[in-house]
Amino acid sequence: MLVAEIMTQKIEDALKPTRLVVADDSHRHAGHAGHHPDGESHFTVTIVSAAFEGVSRVERHRKVNALLAEELAGRVHAMALTLMTPDEDARRL
Repeated sequence: MLVAEIMTQKIEDALKPTRLVVADDSHRHAGHAGHHPDGESHFTVTIVSAAFEGVSRVERHRKVNALLAEELAGRVHAMALTLMTPDEDARRL
């Protein structure tokens, strides 16, 4: 299973997002620290979930980082995270 698929499954199971985007941006980081030639080292992740209601921005990041700790300790070098509640996401439109 691909790293992105594993991350997606873990996020879906734990946070039940209403919107989830896991984008592999590794090609944009060729030559940078942590880049893996086969990709799946750098990701941009957007999660919209009611699980973030009443949770600070820092705690949201901690929650996702803990959820994906195994991937971050392995192949994943970096993740850019956008973490919102459904209300916050709706206001962006």
